[in-house]
Parts: sequence; structure tokens; C-alpha cells
Amino acid sequence: MVGAKMAGAAAASIRERQTVALKRMLNFNVPHVKNSTGEPVWKVLIYDRFGQDIISPLLSVKELRDMGITLHLLLHSDRDPIPDVPAVYFVMPTEENIDRICQDLRNQLYESYYLNFISAISRSKLEDIANAALAASAVTQVAKVFDQYLNFITLEDDMFVLCNQNKELVSYRAINRPDITDTEMETVMDTIVDSLFCFFVTLGAVPIIRCSRGTAAEMVAVKLDKKLRENLRDARNSLFTGDTLGAGQFSFQRPLLVLIDRNIDLATPLHHTWTYQALVHDVLDFHLNRVNLEESSGMENSPAGARPKRKNKKSYDLTPVDKFWQKHKGSPFPEVAESVQQELESYRAQEDEVKRLKSIMGLEGEDEGAISMLSDNTAKLTSAVSSLPELLEKKRLIDLHTNVATAVLEHIKARKLDVYFEYEEKIMSKTTLDKSLLDIISDPDAGTPEDKMRLFLIYYISAQQAPSEADLEQYKKALTDAGCNLNPLQYIKQWKAFAKMASAPTSYGNTTTKPMGLLSRVMNTGSQFVMEGVKNLVLKQQNLPVTRILDNLMEMKSNPETDDYRYFDPKMLRGNDSSVPRNKNPFQEAIVFVVGGGNYIEYQNLVDYIKQEKKIHRWMSQSFRIIRHLQGSYLSRREHASECGPPLKSVYNTLVSGKHPSYTEMSFIPFSVHIARIGLHDQAQRQKARERNRNQV
Repeated sequence: MVGAKMAGAAAASIRERQTVALKRMLNFNVPHVKNSTGEPVWKVLIYDRFGQDIISPLLSVKELRDMGITLHLLLHSDRDPIPDVPAVYFVMPTEENIDRICQDLRNQLYESYYLNFISAISRSKLEDIANAALAASAVTQVAKVFDQYLNFITLEDDMFVLCNQNKELVSYRAINRPDITDTEMETVMDTIVDSLFCFFVTLGAVPIIRCSRGTAAEMVAVKLDKKLRENLRDARNSLFTGDTLGAGQFSFQRPLLVLIDRNIDLATPLHHTWTYQALVHDVLDFHLNRVNLEESSGMENSPAGARPKRKNKKSYDLTPVDKFWQKHKGSPFPEVAESVQQELESYRAQEDEVKRLKSIMGLEGEDEGAISMLSDNTAKLTSAVSSLPELLEKKRLIDLHTNVATAVLEHIKARKLDVYFEYEEKIMSKTTLDKSLLDIISDPDAGTPEDKMRLFLIYYISAQQAPSEADLEQYKKALTDAGCNLNPLQYIKQWKAFAKMASAPTSYGNTTTKPMGLLSRVMNTGSQFVMEGVKNLVLKQQNLPVTRILDNLMEMKSNPETDDYRYFDPKMLRGNDSSVPRNKNPFQEAIVFVVGGGNYIEYQNLVDYIKQEKKIHRWMSQSFRIIRHLQGSYLSRREHASECGPPLKSVYNTLVSGKHPSYTEMSFIPFSVHIARIGLHDQAQRQKARERNRNQV
């Protein structure tokens, strides 16, 4: 449809689209008008954990208040009746949630009920609500019932994840465990497909799907193609009525969905990282864009016999409005440390200028010099005062990133993560090693047992030829002495043998790291960061396997790595088993989804690839967790510490029998300068289709 490009499209990114959909929902499913002078209708918001995880990264408490939300409560919490206020529900259509909604109707908790389901509710559950409303004489109070199709979590303009609750259901371990039954696998695949379907409904586009053969990614592709095809079959009630259907089946503006199986590359999720965002996710308690830190309180030198120092827990939100985060989240950590120091010096200079002007304004005497100076600086002081809010916000962000970067630096120094990163880079790029692997594993001061196991697994996966049994026994003894659990190694041995990776190891390019003089400033005595002993490693751009696959498929390149990828077009009248794409032109948008978990290393690599190639492509990514990197693939041994849920865990942990952590999915959302998509009015058409479905029931 014309108008899909909407001048600077109000919903150009998936983050903006989902935010608009949420605001519409909170406004009783009526489009929210910005700068409206009228008072909002005061209401309460009732959500479950799934709904909370979707809303929290997108809308602040202030934004909810501006939308008229005076109270937001969990569905299964103890709630008092508020009979004169409408309630907006945002929940998954589970049996437990439906039962609680029916209980609310019987208890007459609210004036009216606006029921919004994250995924489509079944007819039987809808009938349960209808029966409960009828029995409670509350039929007229159920104002609206909507399927919102918002079953995914957006963390960046170009990144979304599938779920934060029940993450283990779609983890790498869940998909690849040998004792999984067909029924369990179907449940996993259906969960993934439902979230991807919701994503494309929100995006307002029907994708072209490419996937590798004989993998879990192919199972997802087949099911998603079928689900999209069935929805498109009924044009009257299709959720994609606003899509570019009028442009024909072969519209070149449709996005490409690349489904990649995690097993194509297990080394990258295990890799220690060196960029700011990935480090925060790897070593700190970071999830749903919030990092939780423990800060010691009290005097450093406590007297003998004193009670131990209490640790204060502080949370910081790393959001798109944080300019420093947006600028430096993909930068190598030494550059971040220097940038924090520069920002601090800039702030101090501005602060000193304000103090100087205040001093001048307080000059006494009537000599001409003083009067002239007073006159000249009045305007400067006025300007300084007017910029005070901006200055205070700058100070807040400096303090935030000083604390976060300091916490990261403590982990780097305590675990020698710079040594691990550099050594792993050399292993993966087949560069000559300047130190024995056994020396690092045996060094009691070099990292945790998990760090050592991650390093060895990368070595084992990347080796052209597996080490001899004698060498392997020597490594296993060193790992055991270091306190490592050897279960991950057993799994990787079986995986590598099955995948025949020994004869065809994954190529990671010719990445090199080299020290550079970027730390001269932060090495100064007055710096907030004591970087002594930490290597200043700067990355050289390389394309990881996920990025190479994306490049081949977007640019329609012939490459043995992707030539056999299956091709699905849900708009075709009849689907067929083909690897031959109908469209021979390069794609302008792509969505990368790693089945089994992605990580921030791959995410940043995709971002850098787009910048380096100066592409206008826009793309997103989503993947399951596998290690703790990637929203669905970052290493972390922590359990969730807050309602928002924990960060992604590591593949390593996934492989440890009985101790696998929860994983989340992450995706790479296409990001590009332009996005030819449907306007918001098309969402209104989809809403009408949903209402027609409800009325038919």
C-alpha cells in the first residue's frame, strides 16, 4: 500500500511499533494522540509476568501515569476492589490466568474490564470467560476483548527476544537433549512459532523465509510458513490486510527472515567478549535493559569485631534515551573507560565555570573593571542556569556508567578476561599462540572454572584436528584440578563427532587484536579507572558465521554455505520444497533468528557489518538462548534477581547436567535508514478483524 513509507514512519522500528501498540491498548484500543490536552481516563493495569516483561523495557512509570495508569498490579497478587475504575488486562491466555480473570468478574473488582491477550486466546477459553461473566451478571462490564499479538520482548530498535518467563522451555538444552519426545519438541516449536508470528503481525509484513535443512530451524520455518499461509487464506479476517498484498506476490520490499540453527557455531557464544554491552551482559546481572549492582556501604577499614559491611543493591536502566550507552555500547571496553573519563572532565569544566560565574556575580566594589566583568558574565550565568537540568542529567549518566564500568573492570582484572579474550581470538583465527593453553588452565589466578572450561571448549571446537587421547587426558586432568565440570566437554565431543566438525571447522575469519595507545588518559593518576594490568585490545572487524550467512542470503550470493538453504514464500498459492529463491534482487530488510540462542557478540557483529558496508538494509535479530550472550546466548550463572528476569545464560551452563540455567531468545532486528512498511492505520484494520472474530464467537 502507498503510505507504507510514512515520512519518517512513526513506527519505523519494531521498538516503536510495539510501543505504539501498547499505548493503543492502554488507551482502550483507541489510537493514542500525542500532546492531547484532555485529561486521560484513569485506570488500573493488570498484567502477568509475561506482560510485565513486555512493558517494562518500553514504558516507564511516568509514561504509564501519562496514559492514565494510576496503579499497575500483577494478576495473581492480592488485589482490593476498586469498583469505580476501569481495568486494562494484559496477560497470556493460560488456564491459570483465565481462572483468575473469571474470579475477578465474580468478585466485581472493577467498573469495567478491557481484556487484552498477549497471544490469541482459544475459543474454549473465551467461552469460559463468557460463562463466568454471565454467571456474575457482569456481561455489560466486559467492555472489550482483544488479541494483541505482542508475544515478544523488544530490547533495542534492532533487537527483540521471545520470552523471559519459562525460558528453559525453548533453551538450547531443551531443543538438543537426546531424550526429548516428539510431543515436547512440538511444544517447543509451537512456542517459537507463536512468538515469531506475533512479531510479524506487529511488524505488519509477511516475510520470505530461508533456513538450513535438517535442523530445528527447518522445523520452525515449516510451521511458521503454514501459520502465515493459513492466516493469509482468509483475506477478510487476515491480520496482514495492511501488508503490501497489492504489490503482488513477488514484492521486493518484503523482509527476509533468516532462521539459523545454533549448532552451526558453538564457539562464538562461549567466547569471552570485549565490547561494553556484551561485557555487561556476560559478567553482571543484566536483563531486560536493567543492570543490578551490589555496592558496599560503610567504611572500607572496619574495626576489628565489627559487623560485616552491608551491600546495597542498585539498579540502573540502560535505555535508548541514554546517549552515552547508545554511542558506546558496541565499543571496546578501554574506549568506554576513556570516554567516561572524558565526559567526567567535561562535566567538571562546566561545573567550575558555573562556580566561577557565581563568584564573579558576587563581586563587591564599584570600580569600572568589576562592573564591566559583571555585565559581560550576566548572560553567561543565565545560560549556565538554564542548562542546569541538562548538566544534572549528564552528571547522573556519568555516575551511572562510572559505577557500571567500574564493576565490569573489577571482573576483568579479577578474572583476567583480557587474557582470555585475546587468547580465544588467536585460537579462532588460527593465529600462532604465544602461551601454552595448559599454562592458562593451570594458573590459579586466571579466571573461574567456567572461564577455563569456556576457553578449552573453544580450543576443542576450533581445532582442525582433535587432540590425541594422551593430550586430552592431560587437559582433562588440568581442568579437573581447576575445579571444572567436565560434562560440557563430553557433550561437545559428541556434538563435534555428530556434526563432523573435525574435518570442516567453522571459519571465523582473520580477526586480530592488537594493543593500542588509547588508555594513556585513563592510566593517569587522576582517572576514575585504574587500568594497570589490563590489556588495551582493539578489535579488527570480521564477519562471524551468522553475519556471513546473512550477507549471502541478503545479497543473493552463491555460496556453498547457503546454497542449500530452503526457501518459503507464504504468499505463494502453493508451497513447494525449493531452495531456489523467486526473487533475484537483494533484500533491503532482514530478520535473523538463531534457533537455540544468540548473543550480543553476534548482534554487535551484525551492527558493525551494516555500518562497514554502508548498507541501507534494516534488520533485526532474534535468537534463543544458548550461552549467556545474545538474548538467549550469554554466559551467566546467575538466577533471575528481579521481576524482570535474569540475563541469558551460557552454553556452558546449558551443557552442565542438572545445572542448566534459563536461556532467553534474542533476535537481530533489521535496522536500516528506511523501512517500507505499513502505516498505523493498517493496525486499525487488523484490530477490526480481531473484533470481528470475537463477535463471531
